[in-house]
Amino acid sequence: MMRLSNKVAVVTGGSRGIGRAIVEKFRAEGATVVSFDLQPGDRQLRVDVTCEADVRAGMADVLATHGTIDILINNAGVNAYFDAVEMTEPQWDAVFAVDLKGAWLCAKHVLPTMKTAKRGSIVNIASIHASLTIGGMFPYAAAKSGLVGLTRSLALDYAAAGIRVNAVSPGWTRTHLVEEWFSLQPDPAAAEASVMNAHPMKRIATAMEVANLVCFVASDEASAITGAALAVDCGLGIQFST
Repeated sequence: MMRLSNKVAVVTGGSRGIGRAIVEKFRAEGATVVSFDLQPGDRQLRVDVTCEADVRAGMADVLATHGTIDILINNAGVNAYFDAVEMTEPQWDAVFAVDLKGAWLCAKHVLPTMKTAKRGSIVNIASIHASLTIGGMFPYAAAKSGLVGLTRSLALDYAAAGIRVNAVSPGWTRTHLVEEWFSLQPDPAAAEASVMNAHPMKRIATAMEVANLVCFVASDEASAITGAALAVDCGLGIQFST
């Protein structure tokens, strides 16, 4: 039997990268998946996760069509590289609207359904930047730290209702954004080699390796896990630089 048979899942930001891998993995494991994105498409609703009216309507649409929502994957996010002094207030608000507020809004409008069903699984896609970071990543680390804090609070508040809430924290992952970053460096091959050598496993994760963990955490096989933040980083976070 497939791991997610008869489950209905909502995945935000499911059109590319890690989100797309999660959608593909979940469908392969038997789930009915609806992706919330800014562009509509096949089994994809146009939902701006920073807008409560959009999120409310999107969740209502899924419930009207499928009757339930068993799993929510809060994957939508944006990278941010600002100087704390030069960053503007609108830029700050825009980053946190997607990376943190969007996860709260989606949880807010799925939790009542899960509470009625007395079951449910929410997985927030955080980052290893929630626990360690590098220079020039402000305020990304702050937003992802907030997402892990949100995870713990929701896990504690809704555990008795049969709802599990966890975070998966990817490190370097081979997505189009990472490939693009390598290509923009003065010496792309040297830049990629340096990143690989920084990892104990001498490689970085694939999007599907992240999706595999998300699938397990979302499934009933992880029924005793809640409030956790699980890293997928090829060992990067277990060492300190020398």
